[in-house]
Amino acid sequence: MVYIIKTMININDIWKTTLDELSKLMQVVTFEVWIEKLEPVCIYDNKLVLCAPTVIAKRTIENKHQDTIDEVLVAVHPQLSGTVIITEDQKDEYLNMQESVIEGGGFVINDKPAQSVKNPFTERYTFDTFVKGKSNEMAYEAAKTVAQNLGTKFNPLFIYAGVGLGKTHLLNAIGNFIVKNQPKTKVVYVNSETMINDIINYIRSSSNEDQNAFRDKYRSCDVLMVDDIQFLSGKTSTQEVFFHIFNDLYQQDKQIILTSDKAPNEIPTLDERIRTRFASGLTLDIQIPDLETRVSILHSKALQEKFNLSDDVAFYIAENATTNVREMEGLLKKIIFYSSLTNHIIDTRELAQEALKDSLSDKKGTIDAIDIVETVAKYYKLSAQDLFGQRRTKNIVEPRMIAIYLINELLSMPLAAIGDMFGGRDHSTIIHARNKITDDIREDKRIKIVVADLKNMLLNR
Repeated sequence: MVYIIKTMININDIWKTTLDELSKLMQVVTFEVWIEKLEPVCIYDNKLVLCAPTVIAKRTIENKHQDTIDEVLVAVHPQLSGTVIITEDQKDEYLNMQESVIEGGGFVINDKPAQSVKNPFTERYTFDTFVKGKSNEMAYEAAKTVAQNLGTKFNPLFIYAGVGLGKTHLLNAIGNFIVKNQPKTKVVYVNSETMINDIINYIRSSSNEDQNAFRDKYRSCDVLMVDDIQFLSGKTSTQEVFFHIFNDLYQQDKQIILTSDKAPNEIPTLDERIRTRFASGLTLDIQIPDLETRVSILHSKALQEKFNLSDDVAFYIAENATTNVREMEGLLKKIIFYSSLTNHIIDTRELAQEALKDSLSDKKGTIDAIDIVETVAKYYKLSAQDLFGQRRTKNIVEPRMIAIYLINELLSMPLAAIGDMFGGRDHSTIIHARNKITDDIREDKRIKIVVADLKNMLLNR
């Protein structure tokens, strides 16, 4: 059994969950032009009232899309019977007539644990739709192992990464695997904000009913999944309660899965007991995906949207979106929208550049030789001093040569000055490094991808 306990759902939440489902069913252009612009207003006659931006939009939605909206809304929130589409000038009229069950902006529903509850996980986020690469392969394999061996392997599992790199996808993939293969398993999946609010309400409440509901939710589950656990930082009382929740579940061999944007030892003002518990299981990070993985991710996303994405356009997007997957997905959606709007196939770099001209800034940050060396060193998990030094081991020689090549390629810096920078190396050594990487780029696909990745990291900072 998978459930999340809630006592009140805001009408914005009702509409958001409905939108999430509609986005999977509708063409991107239809969704963005007509559906996404609707605004939830209130509940009237057991229906969700939605405000369209114009009379034309209202008419189009009623004629072509309202049946689909109603069907999805009722499937997601069966306590409602459909929608009413209005325009701005009708808002006050409906707000005055709204149902008495609206209290504080929320629509009260009864969702006791015994009832059948919709899968809380995003269904498109599965292990099959997760694109693996060197940057995330270990986290992927660990997540899959945990899903198949709850409570017995890698407990707790702690995954940390920057925004938009896939940690939430992996949480949902684990959840969807459990729902499909172990439906009687009781899973609690929350973000840290929800959990913190639940803990605060638990501490403040004198009601036995509220406290029992809290304990039933967090201490009797089989799997606890918390997204963005770093927000526990600095919250002493909340950490104390969470520590006891963690201990109770851990001692019962219940699976605990956590994500964060930082490693446990980098989360400030975190109780040392909790930090130790986090580190007692398996801790893995997800790095920024390399160029090849980013291109694969784009092709996967395009396939889900039923859009024919050319390699040229995929590489153009991947070269310009180097920080996270969400940024790439946003650029891809704009390409799809632009293609539909103009009724032209966007299949070349030039056309992609035109479509994305408003989204990609032409301003590039200024870089210097130290920036290049530090970026290369970080990419290879070395220090800048390793590259400047005299060691000639294989793991250092390649990044050193690439750093020399990039300095020569991107900056107007004399070869002699580059040699002085790298420990007084002579002119011929610098030329050899530059020429060697130039040849490798032509002949070695791996080096070509590495250099392209580093250039994009430097030029798109």
